[in-house]
Amino acid sequence: MQQRRLGSTTVSAIGLGAMPLSTKVPRPSPEEAEAVVHAALDAGVTLIDTADAYSIDEAEFGHNEELVARALASYGRSDDVLVATKGGHTRRGAEWELDGTPGYLRRACEASLRRLGVEAIGLYQLHRPDPATPWEESMGALRSLLDDGLVRMAGISNADLAQIDAARAIVGDGLVSVQNQFSPGYRSSAGELAHCAATGLAFIPWSPFGGVSAAKSLDTTADEFAAVAAELDVSVYQVTLAWHLAQADVVLPIPGASRPQSIVDSAAAVHVQLTAEQRARLDNA
Repeated sequence: MQQRRLGSTTVSAIGLGAMPLSTKVPRPSPEEAEAVVHAALDAGVTLIDTADAYSIDEAEFGHNEELVARALASYGRSDDVLVATKGGHTRRGAEWELDGTPGYLRRACEASLRRLGVEAIGLYQLHRPDPATPWEESMGALRSLLDDGLVRMAGISNADLAQIDAARAIVGDGLVSVQNQFSPGYRSSAGELAHCAATGLAFIPWSPFGGVSAAKSLDTTADEFAAVAAELDVSVYQVTLAWHLAQADVVLPIPGASRPQSIVDSAAAVHVQLTAEQRARLDNA
């Protein structure tokens, strides 16, 4: 497995987005979910992305973190795995709400620590800016969690350029990553990706398969990715992840998976080599 830098450590170039294990309907059984995590680890994945809010509703808040913790414990040898979690989203039934206040973020972090069963969270990310809370206050909360040793590294998610720079100024070197939506069909964070590459921050694209499909469609973007996949005799998902990795050496895609074969296929994307011509076609698709 290819390795890439994330703050003070290195992780697998392809991570696992654990969200579908808790939010997909129908949801995988506990045994099936554990098998997905184990398959990822077997394939060399050492970055797992979760969040406290990945659940069906508030009654099972923290479901995904607990699932990941159990799967890692049953695997038996996962000391080199970095678990990245998030706080700042709340749930009310099926509704997603926000709380970026310092008090809430500290309570959320402490609860995540208990669920994950660790003394310090490897990467703790503000899930989404809270319009009701000044950005500087939320960033001060991340800095405080770092200073107090509750987290080893901090990140932000769904942030724009100004928020990234403000976070860097407040959080300092402890800020190591930005997680924004980015995919073949959703490229509005291209500027944030380029900014991360220029400043040395890891860029973690969530929903990396947006705009592609294994089935033939009438969408030119999807069809171009499918055409390159046919040329290379690999899955369209591997081509998509190879395209992500080619954007910059700070990019760390976290494809979701609810079946072991899905994450095994995704992990193999590190071996896909796009030609310059193929890369240009995908960039312009």
